[in-house]
Amino acid sequence: MKSHHEAHRVGRVGWLRAAVLGANDGLISTSSLVMGVSAAHFADTTILMTGLAGLVGGALSMAAGEYVSVSSQADSEAADLVRESQELAEAPEAERRELVGIYLRRGLSRKLAEEVATELTAHDALAAHARDELGITERSRARPVTAAGASAAAFSAGALPPLLLALLLPASQRIAAIFAISLALLMLLGSIAAHLGGAPRLRAALRVGFWGILAMGVTSLVGRMFGVEMPLS
Repeated sequence: MKSHHEAHRVGRVGWLRAAVLGANDGLISTSSLVMGVSAAHFADTTILMTGLAGLVGGALSMAAGEYVSVSSQADSEAADLVRESQELAEAPEAERRELVGIYLRRGLSRKLAEEVATELTAHDALAAHARDELGITERSRARPVTAAGASAAAFSAGALPPLLLALLLPASQRIAAIFAISLALLMLLGSIAAHLGGAPRLRAALRVGFWGILAMGVTSLVGRMFGVEMPLS
């Protein structure tokens, strides 16, 4: 008999959100930064160092922010589990009845709810309460280090294309090429994320593209307004 396996999109939500956010942030911020200093007519070495500093600083900032955020979630989960463990030790029958009530609200009959609650309590009472009362499962547990590393890696991956373009292209082509390629990559990322999440792809691509155009356009404008006047040759 063949095993039945279902892949649900909801299982991708956590890592997909972090990966897309990190890559989009890296791409938008670094391309905007490089375009801004390029529009200000700074030297090539200054532009490259600015882009590299933006990549490193942004990746570390994303990692720190995600670590702090997910650590707070992990602390809350741990505190809830400690409290639940104490309640199980002090009032096991009340906790079993709490499970019965949960299963009744989910549609089980009284008899079946009693049986399920009794058997799950006997098997692993804390796991049953963590899953059915608190909504905490092994799959959904907060992992700060993993989240921080994934965010930093995603940001770096997004920041790399504009940085490489700044390194490889002459000044006369740099701004236009970074704008066009970064915009295409942003819209592609938005489309892929929407596809994996089961959302409309075109709307997501246009939404991400709009904010990319706004960020890169405003930064370039600021660079031109406050830039360095190049000497006439």
